[in-house]
Amino acid sequence: MKQAINYKRHYKELIYLGVPIIIGQIGTIILGFADTMMIGHHSANELSAAGFVNNLFNLAIIFGLGFSYGLTPIVGSLFGKGADKEAGEALKNSLVANLLIGLLLCVIMGGVYLNIEHLGQPEELLPLIKPYYLILLTSLPFVMLFNAFKQFSDGITDTRTPMWILLGGNVLNIIGNYLLIYGKLGFPEWGLTGGGLSTLFARIMMLVVFCFLFFRTSRYHTFKEGFMQLFVNRKSILHLNKLGWPIALQMGMETASFSLCAIMIGWLGTTALASHQVMCTISTLCFMIYYGMGAAIAIRVSYFYGQEDTENIRRAANAGFHLILISGVFLCTLIFFSRYQLGSWFTDSDEVSSMVATLIIPMLLYQFGDGLQISFANALRGISNVKPMMYIAFVAYILLSLPTSYLFGFVFDWGITGVWMGFPVGLTSAGIAFYYCFYKKTKGYTWQTTSNQLR
Repeated sequence: MKQAINYKRHYKELIYLGVPIIIGQIGTIILGFADTMMIGHHSANELSAAGFVNNLFNLAIIFGLGFSYGLTPIVGSLFGKGADKEAGEALKNSLVANLLIGLLLCVIMGGVYLNIEHLGQPEELLPLIKPYYLILLTSLPFVMLFNAFKQFSDGITDTRTPMWILLGGNVLNIIGNYLLIYGKLGFPEWGLTGGGLSTLFARIMMLVVFCFLFFRTSRYHTFKEGFMQLFVNRKSILHLNKLGWPIALQMGMETASFSLCAIMIGWLGTTALASHQVMCTISTLCFMIYYGMGAAIAIRVSYFYGQEDTENIRRAANAGFHLILISGVFLCTLIFFSRYQLGSWFTDSDEVSSMVATLIIPMLLYQFGDGLQISFANALRGISNVKPMMYIAFVAYILLSLPTSYLFGFVFDWGITGVWMGFPVGLTSAGIAFYYCFYKKTKGYTWQTTSNQLR
């Protein structure tokens, strides 16, 4: 009975923290849906071009997001100890580190752009791909700086502020899409390029709003003191890199298993690539909801890690996984019964809609593994045990998932369905390994549980 009460409190706190993050993530998903639908109904070729470019940039953006996650356990632990000024200092160092990573990603993605003709994509898509690619490339530093503010805010359990900023930015982006994709209210009809410009403007404005709130409102006053008084220092930046790089590589390799598969799918033609873009938009709905709760797991685990409370570290991780499983069952049921209608929401092509319906099954197969790996990857982040995640991700996503996708897709000649069959293999194996690693690590802790009272 006592254990049930303790779990009930964890559920309550995780929902309190996680729901605003999920709402912000759903806002991002709605934006993805809106982008895909608006572009898809403007031109099927533009939908294919957007699918290719977005999959490449998802790799860079998720890598950058993973690096910024290194701030969350630092701030969460400091917040658990009441060290608010030091948390403000950590934000300053994170902004510097994130900006440098953003510039590095620009250089890497710029190199990809210079070789884009050699990636085997349909020739007719290149005039659409190139300008859209350059616009998204310009937005990367703004994304990285925003990530630093968001992870800081999440780490101090203020998950509502990023939620409202994300929702506002998404509304601004959708309005911009309407004006610039279709040329409404006197604006030029720029199609896919207009959608890219709208995304760039929204990302800049989200960063501007977060800067204003941090420096000009009383909510962050104590943290701002530490930000202004303390200095950027080599030790803190090295610590952020020590935590951030393994997380970035883990998340980057996970995303790479999808992004590199987009290149393979491009070999199958424009219809397959358009179907892949639609499916990625749908599957990201589940992923972002899981990840919203996963972020709450990292926040709660890091808080108890700062208090050296092993018992509640484990309970927070378990409770988060329970909530992710419940949401997964609901989402899978909804998607399964609407699988024949989903494709038509995004495109007028019957061929694309039919292909989307066949891809729902492999997508549903990996939902348990995805929820498992998100739950315990975030639990590992919360206790700052991130190095093993990098090696697990390499084995699961690069050595297992990608070869399986190629084997089923091209050797067994299953086409795009075979390519998607690699994802359940990679995600489930990663989830099992993260679970084992978390319990092995926390079993070794020798702290005395300080309190059973939850914050």
